[in-house]
Amino acid sequence: MSSASILHVDMDAFFASVAERDNPELKGKAVVIGMGARGVVSAANYEARKFGIHSAMPVSRARRLAPHAIFLPVDMARYQEVSSHVMEIFDSFTPWVEPVSVDEAFLDVSGVQRLLGSPREIAMAIRAKVESQEGITCSVGIAPSKFIAKLASQHCKPNGMLEITSDRILTFLHPLPIQAMWGVGPKTAETLERLGLRTIEDIAKLPRATLIRALGQASGASLYELAWGRDYRDVTPHDAEKSISSAETFPQDLDDPTQILTEFLRLTERSSARLRDKDLFARTVSIKVRFADFTTINRSKTLALPIDGTHEIYDVVKGLYEALRIERARLRLVGVSLENLSSGAPEQMVLGARESGWRQADGAIDRARERFGAGSVRPARLIRPEKRDETEG
Repeated sequence: MSSASILHVDMDAFFASVAERDNPELKGKAVVIGMGARGVVSAANYEARKFGIHSAMPVSRARRLAPHAIFLPVDMARYQEVSSHVMEIFDSFTPWVEPVSVDEAFLDVSGVQRLLGSPREIAMAIRAKVESQEGITCSVGIAPSKFIAKLASQHCKPNGMLEITSDRILTFLHPLPIQAMWGVGPKTAETLERLGLRTIEDIAKLPRATLIRALGQASGASLYELAWGRDYRDVTPHDAEKSISSAETFPQDLDDPTQILTEFLRLTERSSARLRDKDLFARTVSIKVRFADFTTINRSKTLALPIDGTHEIYDVVKGLYEALRIERARLRLVGVSLENLSSGAPEQMVLGARESGWRQADGAIDRARERFGAGSVRPARLIRPEKRDETEG
């Protein structure tokens, strides 16, 4: 694709912007979304970011950096409501909208330019409509590919617009640090830096075979193509949900394996209920464990057949946790994620199997909850009166 007809629209400090819109008295003040002595920052507006506050930072540290900041609880239902309005605005410009999260989406406007004007004119119209109708701002990157459009939007925030045409891709891309690349996290960055690579241009100039040897076939080949600005993925409207996850930060560190497994069961029950509610099945089950020093471990298992039952999923979760062999380690957070989702599951007949019974029980529980409320039917070990600080992804 030679023309810059893909937009990446990214809302500016979305959670905080929604809070400011709902309460104009917050305008001009440092606003942080996230509360609790042991919570983490979900979002921070640009005033708060001036003090070094960023998402995923412990709230306790954010309070030390900006004790005068206003800390607000997460209101995901409200963000989802505003997000749905924003996505409707995108849909009014083009049918080719691919939501990435509640606050960002890719749009392909190649088919509507004759009617609506150039990509730049369309981007300007989208920004104006979002601000006038929803009272919040967004930044838009315009490019021939999703990768470059995403980078462009990041470089014009907040409330900006940046167009990168095909003849400017390498000039824009190559001076950027390697961390700007999709797929380059801390471990990959460390590997690349050991090879003496600091910029995306350094990656592009490295022989492809060398990159593959260092990172593996899939990652090495992908990074090499992206380093030359080559990204052939289409904008996929209304992309299917990629994962369902739940996580919990404990009020106090836990080191009792029995208690920790109880929390894993709680998260498994919540995630699997959401899975069944969407008529989905998962082939990959993952767990997250965060220690008191914030060190985080992720483990996953991919199954031969997709599953959706609480009992089945918990068996995998329990096995992944016990395989870590971290008895009496102090844990700050645990999480469960269901991935590799599909809308159907093949039946496998196994001699002596009891899974159909478990699935029937799960179905009955789901129906009871739908009628009498979320907490009406629960495993006995989860019936506890105390309230927890919970987050879901």
